[in-house]
Amino acid sequence: MSFIRTVLGDIPPQQLGVCYAHEHIIIDPSYTTERYPDFCIDSVQNAVSELTDFFRVGGRAMIDSMPCDCGRNVLKLAEISQCTGVHIVCPTGIHLKKYYPEGHWSSRLSVEKLADLFIADIEQGIDKFDYGGPVCERTKHRAGVLKIASGLNYVNDFERRIFEAAAKAHLQTGAPILTHTEQGTAALQQVEILQKHGVQPRHVVLSHTDRKVDLKYHQKILATGVNVEYDSAFRWKADQGNPTLDLIMSIASEGRLGQVMLGMDAARRSYWKSYGGHPGLTYLLQDFSDTLRSAGLQESDLETIFLSNPRRVYAFSNPSESHTLREL
Repeated sequence: MSFIRTVLGDIPPQQLGVCYAHEHIIIDPSYTTERYPDFCIDSVQNAVSELTDFFRVGGRAMIDSMPCDCGRNVLKLAEISQCTGVHIVCPTGIHLKKYYPEGHWSSRLSVEKLADLFIADIEQGIDKFDYGGPVCERTKHRAGVLKIASGLNYVNDFERRIFEAAAKAHLQTGAPILTHTEQGTAALQQVEILQKHGVQPRHVVLSHTDRKVDLKYHQKILATGVNVEYDSAFRWKADQGNPTLDLIMSIASEGRLGQVMLGMDAARRSYWKSYGGHPGLTYLLQDFSDTLRSAGLQESDLETIFLSNPRRVYAFSNPSESHTLREL
């Protein structure tokens, strides 16, 4: 039976509710925040305030996307979920190399060892110390998605290893895969690599692809059967119009909304009202949803984007089926 793995336990997909498909709810002090101080969003109190507002306007779930050892804190995520009633899916995986210090274990371990760490997060429980060492104490809170990333324009050798490890973990556990594309680039290469290692595109979400504004490019991505997550709606400057809106309306006219989801990727204090920033995490369900309605989307279209697609894509697949397909 299919399920979605949240930090508080497994739920039927039908219980997920309205979902933001790519968020950053907690980023603890870490090498990442040393390099990028505005990324430090470590307050449980502020997150509870922001997610309470999100719940008030109809939001029910968020997919967190901060993977291993770069600010992830599963205990905080569990507390926030308990306090707000918002379902939170926590990732395992590895982010871009720039978010780790020189010599980090992600550069030294074999593909098999990396896959083992990801699988343990998914099947046993996430380390309370976030694989920061020297010991590991697994919590009862398990990972529900594999988060991986590639840099600008191509997938390098370091990233290929991470993609292969994630593919191995997916094939064993059935956990869905969420990727970071740098400025929307290398999306097709990501799909090609994952397919080479046995992953079916329907179990994959490519994030940030709307940052590369080229409708033909998006048509090629969607033709692979993969899913996309757009999160730049609030980022465009006044003189740029809103290319995210334009892409959604074009894709809707082609009947492809069944592969599109939305998030905010609000990984900065300056985006959260609870830290004194703007626009806050209710933006998509209020301002942007109203903009989409004014542009011609129907309520059924919004339900597809926020409800139907996330509960399908973030559900675990059957590992035995994945192995069988890989062997054919």
